Amino acid sequence: MLARLKAVFLVLWPWAVCLILCGPWLIPAAAHISGNGHRWVDILAQFTGPALVGSVIASLLVMALKRPPLMIVAFGALLICAGAVVPQASPPRGVPERGAPVLTVYSANLNAENGDVEAVAASIRAAQPDLILLIEVSPAVFAARQHILADYPHQHASEILVPKGSRGSVILASRYPLTPVPGRPDQLSALQAVADTPLGPVHLVGVHLTRPWPFQYQWGQIIQSMSLAERLEDVTDPILVAGDFNAVSSARIGRQIKAETGLTPAPAWPGTWPTELPSWLGIGIDHQWRSDELVFLSRRIGKRTGSDHYPVVTRVTRARPQRGR
Repeated sequence: MLARLKAVFLVLWPWAVCLILCGPWLIPAAAHISGNGHRWVDILAQFTGPALVGSVIASLLVMALKRPPLMIVAFGALLICAGAVVPQASPPRGVPERGAPVLTVYSANLNAENGDVEAVAASIRAAQPDLILLIEVSPAVFAARQHILADYPHQHASEILVPKGSRGSVILASRYPLTPVPGRPDQLSALQAVADTPLGPVHLVGVHLTRPWPFQYQWGQIIQSMSLAERLEDVTDPILVAGDFNAVSSARIGRQIKAETGLTPAPAWPGTWPTELPSWLGIGIDHQWRSDELVFLSRRIGKRTGSDHYPVVTRVTRARPQRGR
């Protein structure tokens, strides 16, 4: 009897180890693949990026067992996790118009409690952007905005919280003339302006969505995403929306924004939050979104600002006109 139990144990323990190592990482992937918008499922779907990293590590550990069947299972789990990350890591890029000007766009959540003015200024200088969208700007950074944005004569800033009760202010800055766009009373913390760029007029929106359930009430992000769509419904210029969405672009809120606005996100890996971790371990919750008239040529993480979010830096150009238009 004892010998039989020992034989069963020798057969089963590697499979148990494989399940323990690989199984947990499949949960966020399954939440994403399901497409279910329930709040419990959606909160799990935010962690597909870290799950992919965990699955890579798990696969390497399973390889050490040197058992081909287990390696097949581990690599299968890895492929599932990778497939769940692809929609946010590699969204449709569009086709650029040959010879069109290229703009560098910098966006960041600066953290309403972050007073490191020099870190913010250094991050922006390093990126050398043409357009800047800053949200959750602290009072200290807001007061020093003329120093931080000395090379950007065209600015549009919220002098008070937007809307009342939001954390920090919003600033749009540009090397090119800006025309402020009046907002509308809603629950969305956002600021809008039209930039007269070498690409033509571009409608800019700096936006900050609330935190997801269970940190805030479950309808908060949904209502704010609806407000964003309503603000953009009559816009005819090319659109560029950037800020902190507190959600990955492939989960419930990202799907809602795509469906209601027709916008396409820039790639969102490596992640942008939190800065206590390397960006490749983080979650991509800070995004830039474009309308079909624009194309993202590249996207990268910017230099730290003292915030708990990494900045996002993209290169944007005009999309090649589609035939028949």
